[in-house]
Amino acid sequence: MRKIFAFTVYDLIRNKWSIFYFLFFLITTISLLEFSSHPDKALISLLNIVILLTPLVSTLFGITYYYESESFIKFLLVNPIPRRAVIFGHLFGLIFSLVLAIFLGLGLPLIFYGVVSSDNFTPFLMLILVAMFLTVIFTSFAYYIGVKVDNRIKGFGYAILLWLFLAVIYDGIFLLLLFLLQDYPLEKFALTLTFLNPIDLSRLLIILRLDFAALLGYTGAVFRKFFGTSLGIFLSLFSLIIWSLLPMLLIRLKVRKKDF
Repeated sequence: MRKIFAFTVYDLIRNKWSIFYFLFFLITTISLLEFSSHPDKALISLLNIVILLTPLVSTLFGITYYYESESFIKFLLVNPIPRRAVIFGHLFGLIFSLVLAIFLGLGLPLIFYGVVSSDNFTPFLMLILVAMFLTVIFTSFAYYIGVKVDNRIKGFGYAILLWLFLAVIYDGIFLLLLFLLQDYPLEKFALTLTFLNPIDLSRLLIILRLDFAALLGYTGAVFRKFFGTSLGIFLSLFSLIIWSLLPMLLIRLKVRKKDF
C-alpha cells in the first residue's frame, strides 16, 4: 500500500491540475488578505469559495482520476497484491495530494501575513480543517461511485448529482421544511438536518466562530447555543469524521465483491 500511495502522490504532484489547484487557493487567499480591510471579511469570502469549490473539485477530480487510472488499477490487481492495498493506497494518495494543495494554498498566506499569531487564527484554522474534511468526504464518495459504476457517463452524472444535491438542493429542501413546519418547535429538527449535510455543517462551524450568527435570527441563536459549546464542536468534528469514514467503508465492501 505504501508504494502505491507514494507513486500516486508523486504522479499527482506533477499533475498540472494539482499545481493549478494549489496556486488558485494561494493567490486567492493572498489577494483577499491583501485587499480586505479586516481578516473576518477575507474569511467570509474564503468560506464561500471553499464551501462551493472544494466539494466540486474533489468530486470531479476524484472520479476522473479513478477512471483514468482504471487500467493501472486492474494491472496491479492481477499481481499478488491484496485488493484493499491497491484501492486504498491509490485513494489515500489522491486524497493526500488534494489535501496538501489546500493546506499549503490556505496556510502559507496565513503565515506570511501573520494571521497565525493573531486573534483571528482560530476561525482560519477551522476553515482549513473543514476544507480538508470536505476534500476527504467528496473525494471518497466520488471514488466509490467510480468503483461501483463502470459506465463513465453514468458515473460522472451520479457524482455531479451528489454534489448538486448536497451543495444546492438540500438547502432548498431544508428551508422549505422550516417554512412549512414553522408552527412547531424546530430546534432539534434543524440541528439534525444540519448534521446530515457535511457542507452545511462545515459552513456553520466557521460562521459561528465569528460575530455573524445574529444575522441568522432565532435559528442562529439556537445553532450558536449548541455549536458554540465544547460538546457541540466535538460532535460536529466527530460527525465529519463519520462522514469521512462512511464512503471508505462502502468502498471496502464494494471492492470485496466487485469483479474487476
